[in-house]
Amino acid sequence: MSIVRALRDAGHVAYLAGGCVRDELLGHPPKDYDVATDAPPERIASLFARTREVGKSFGVMQVLQKGVTVEVATFRKEHGYSDRRRPDAITFTSAEEDAHRRDFTINALFIDPLEAENNVRGVRVQGRVIDYVGGLDDMKQGIIRAVGDPEARLAEDNLRALRAVRFSARLGFALDDATARAIRKHAIDLAGVSRERIGDETRRMLTDDRRADAVGMIETLGLDAPVLAEPSRGPARLPVLASLKGSTSVATALAAWMIDRTPANLAATETVSRLRRALCLSNDESDSLRDRLAGVRRLRDEWPRLGVAGQKRIAASGWFADALRILAGMDPAAAGGVRSRAEHLAQTPGGVAPPPLVTGDDLIAAGIAPGKGFGEWLDAVYDAQLEGRIETREQALSLAVRLASAK
Repeated sequence: MSIVRALRDAGHVAYLAGGCVRDELLGHPPKDYDVATDAPPERIASLFARTREVGKSFGVMQVLQKGVTVEVATFRKEHGYSDRRRPDAITFTSAEEDAHRRDFTINALFIDPLEAENNVRGVRVQGRVIDYVGGLDDMKQGIIRAVGDPEARLAEDNLRALRAVRFSARLGFALDDATARAIRKHAIDLAGVSRERIGDETRRMLTDDRRADAVGMIETLGLDAPVLAEPSRGPARLPVLASLKGSTSVATALAAWMIDRTPANLAATETVSRLRRALCLSNDESDSLRDRLAGVRRLRDEWPRLGVAGQKRIAASGWFADALRILAGMDPAAAGGVRSRAEHLAQTPGGVAPPPLVTGDDLIAAGIAPGKGFGEWLDAVYDAQLEGRIETREQALSLAVRLASAK
């Protein structure tokens, strides 16, 4: 408000713009606020004590006040998109023309926050809403619609295809027919977008509660081919992904999606390598995905045959809970059996992951030299502890000595 007021006092037009307006009108707390103005960057810099140029060539400045950073952008019109992401040139313009260069109508609204409070769509909003593109009507009807010609908007930045899906799924809005047709027609063009940007947008969808709706639209619109860098499978059921509720990591959601696409994706190494390249997964994300895919396979195929020690080691692993959630979407009965057994094991003396009675240092102190078999002896002693065959440090050391002597 103080930034808008300062710009207005200096004779400029200044509004709140973009996502914060959309969220205010939907009754959602905006994560940040952006300001749009007719003041050029040099003028913005002269009006505020602390500013930073982050996109001066695009008319974007940051104003820092009271520990908060606010983006302040000059109304602009964009010309040419030879890299299919950024405009080749811009000209500073009016609020109306600025609205027409934005992606979707619900993102192209402005609020004049210095006007009186209004009731818009049943939500109390501080200020007057300014709508040049029909965004309020689309918001009322629950529609994601491209501003103007959807093919032209996609040609400017093909990532907008994924953004349309994300907004549609997250808000529970329908995709406008013309926008959906354009996305489907140009789906393959998404392959020209950087893998980092595709990965980031996909992460945002997979960690949202409505992840299955988003992935369903990705497959229906033929975007799964450029997103995953593999042939499109077309619209299909997503029972495993849909079974995941609430907070879910990228790795867990991605594992569920891959299993829905084909059970062969449980071959973790090949699947993870492919997705790492396609979505620019981090090392941690790749490792987590590999653990969950392999973990589901172990719960499904190995768990029933394992003894107490093997089952306790699995139940204590970092991937166990997530792999069990995925298995529950594949085979509820099998998951129920694993869960019941794990709960029983947790009630045994020491639980599923008691501290080891002895460590490698203890074995060395007892005169057992490190070497071949050292790790196997430690594992064997810990298995005996997990199974309740030994209960004291003395028993553990005695067993270790016997194992080492029998080598």
